[in-house]
Amino acid sequence: MNLKCLIVDDEPIAQNIVKGFIADTPDLEVFAICDNAMEALKILREHHQVDILFLDIEMPKIMGLSFLKTLSHPPQTIITTAYREFAVEGFELDVVDYLLKPFSFERFLKAVNKINNPKKTEHTLPNTYAYFKVDRKNVRVDFDEIIFIEGLSNYVKIHVKNKHHVVYHKLIDLEQLLPSDQFVRIHKSYIIAMNKIKAYGNDYVEINDTQLSIGNTYKDHFCNTMKKSE
Repeated sequence: MNLKCLIVDDEPIAQNIVKGFIADTPDLEVFAICDNAMEALKILREHHQVDILFLDIEMPKIMGLSFLKTLSHPPQTIITTAYREFAVEGFELDVVDYLLKPFSFERFLKAVNKINNPKKTEHTLPNTYAYFKVDRKNVRVDFDEIIFIEGLSNYVKIHVKNKHHVVYHKLIDLEQLLPSDQFVRIHKSYIIAMNKIKAYGNDYVEINDTQLSIGNTYKDHFCNTMKKSE
């Protein structure tokens, strides 16, 4: 059974982005979309089917967090906002996650994966792959196919067998998305798949016939990670 989502945002573009991300995510569906908190309150009072609330902060009549405080039993809530300064207050209200606009589908999926889903019994939301925006389409990349990821300013190059995907993304976001028992960051510009390592030394790693440098900042963490995997 799908989790029903309520989107509360006064910006049509933002509404459509979240709506599209929900459509691309297994086990989620849009229950309703509201332009303001008062309309959302009416829906929540009349319907008990809402499982996830995607809530903007800056809205007319009443701010999103102020609205959240009025709910005695709010749905699991994910904040979607352009204002990072309300993050602490948001987490004090036990929100599931705090998404800063503009956020990627990968970051959206990471937030959704934190949702407690009592309707699911035999499987969980996917954590073995992710979709990345490549050339105006969402391309599925299985984690076990990734060899290494190269950071290029605001872009990353995801290297898989015989090809790569260039994605508008930050390396730190991917570091948080990928399973820490399968990937390790070795440099400010590189994340590598540990099971693809052919050899390594004090300051380099050989992976897929490519030699990558290990940054001084990451040496201790890399060595400790490799010892645990032995």
